[in-house]
Amino acid sequence: MKTITFRKYVTEVLKNAIYEKGESSNVIVSEAPDLPGCFTQGRNFEEARKNLIDAIELWVTVGLKKDEEMPVVNGCRIAADVNLEQAEILHEDWNKV
Repeated sequence: MKTITFRKYVTEVLKNAIYEKGESSNVIVSEAPDLPGCFTQGRNFEEARKNLIDAIELWVTVGLKKDEEMPVVNGCRIAADVNLEQAEILHEDWNKV
């Protein structure tokens, strides 16, 4: 099993993301099936993906703050020594992409 950084973990989760057209409204629903309950939506694919990145980062950050074990994704585990301050900085970096 490979240990990876916060940012690379988010990238691994995104590799398994699911995007579907909303049934009752004109939106794209995005889901990170590796993270239970982690889903969001957007007006188009780009917005749905951006919103999903935010949702993944929030899901992981809250889990780490609660000392929860993060799921292994694609054979990768998030580095146990991730500093939460660094995680928040990475979150800001993702928003610039």
